[in-house]
Amino acid sequence: MQKVFRKKWYIISQYYYRMRFGSVGKNSIIIKPVQLDHVRSIYLEENVFIAEGAWLLGNSEGEKVLSIKSKTTIGHYCHIVAKESVTIEEDVLIADKVFITDCAHSYTNINESVQQQKVKFLGPVVIGSGSWLGENVCVCGASIGKHCVIGANSVVNRDIPDYSVAVGAPARVVKKFDFHNNTWIKVE
Repeated sequence: MQKVFRKKWYIISQYYYRMRFGSVGKNSIIIKPVQLDHVRSIYLEENVFIAEGAWLLGNSEGEKVLSIKSKTTIGHYCHIVAKESVTIEEDVLIADKVFITDCAHSYTNINESVQQQKVKFLGPVVIGSGSWLGENVCVCGASIGKHCVIGANSVVNRDIPDYSVAVGAPARVVKKFDFHNNTWIKVE
């Protein structure tokens, strides 16, 4: 049964979504999304897998703002919002219920609800190749280097360098790879 289910979503992804998205690469699959908005600005490369319940939001201008590179896996119920620039590089593993955004609601006028106020761009987001984001991670207007691990429930609101392990809210680097000694070292 699982094979039939997956084949159904492969066909939907390769034929229906390919016509709507900016691009959908060969063998990419989006399984039963909750919501897709402004998908003309979303580009998926080859062999991307997006699990059930995703919400992907691009911008209404149709420019390429959300780019997901090849061999990336995105877990269940992930929410990715791209106002101007979100790039998920090759071979990234994203666990369930991760939130990634390059923008946030403003709160400048106290006489209006937050929902009614403009959305502001926080900064470009890049998730580096070979990285892993644990369950419930939030990435808000910051970038993560290549081959990083972001611990579950972490909030990334500032850039994380390549070859790092970061945890916490806000996330802070607790380990970095030392190429001179070929080992992981704790960061104080």
